[in-house]
Amino acid sequence: MTGVRRSTVAVAVAVASLALGATGCTAAGSDDRPLVAVTTNILGDVVERVVGDSADVMVLMPRGADPHSFEVSAQEAARLRTADLVVENGLGLEEGVARHVEAAASDGVRVFTAGEAIDVLEWTSEDASGPDPHFWTDPARMTDVVDALGQELHDVPGLDDEALDTALGSYRADLDTLDEDMTVAFDALPEDRRALVTNHHVFGYLADRFGFRVVGAVIPSGTTLASPSAADLRDLAAAIEATGVPTIFVDASQPARLAEVLADEVDVHVEIRSLATESLTAEGEGADSYLEMMRSNTEAIVDGLSTGE
Repeated sequence: MTGVRRSTVAVAVAVASLALGATGCTAAGSDDRPLVAVTTNILGDVVERVVGDSADVMVLMPRGADPHSFEVSAQEAARLRTADLVVENGLGLEEGVARHVEAAASDGVRVFTAGEAIDVLEWTSEDASGPDPHFWTDPARMTDVVDALGQELHDVPGLDDEALDTALGSYRADLDTLDEDMTVAFDALPEDRRALVTNHHVFGYLADRFGFRVVGAVIPSGTTLASPSAADLRDLAAAIEATGVPTIFVDASQPARLAEVLADEVDVHVEIRSLATESLTAEGEGADSYLEMMRSNTEAIVDGLSTGE
């Protein structure tokens, strides 16, 4: 009887061990697709549309977050160091995750920095300057990024080259159409209306591509982590009065308080309009893809700068 019980227990333990082993394999490594980690949700959308289901795409930045300040969990940071490829914006944008990307690179993970694929502009103010990381506001520069990204993705094991080329070609065509449509829309604005004021320097590349003037920014910096002085606000108020800018554009991920304070300093009515300039929105909120975000912003900019004509 004792022998029977021992045999039964041994069989039960063996079955349980097999079951646990199978469960462990499923949890840890059932997805044998390559892992592509992307820091921002804008670039994450581009990568997802290019690779489809052929890769496991981990986008670190939540929708609606500020790219300058978002953080990652310890689990995400650890997984980042196991990626087949990390895609980052660069140019100082992802201030909260830069050290994790650097740690992954030091472990031998390949890192693609989108900012290295473009002709970089500088944001400038009276007291400071720096590389402008917001290149995605220019669809032509985004095409350069996609071309360089495609070369990197071709080196990721497990991705089908033919399918990748097809997807890249399709997305390039979408970017070309976007660029053409933005050109037509902005051409409808008279020259004296092509002036921009934002909560920080975010539209330098759009201005360069489509012939706008950047009058100034509420926060005279390329990052939302800086703060304006009283003198900064007075100078910008004077510039707005001189140019007659009717609208201040504020990123949706940032409170509009500073722009509202600025508006109170100006003796004319200035509309404050929220745009999704640095982060995609949740589905159905008007900017749930890069292409949709750019079209929505183009419409809002034209409408905002046409106010009072």
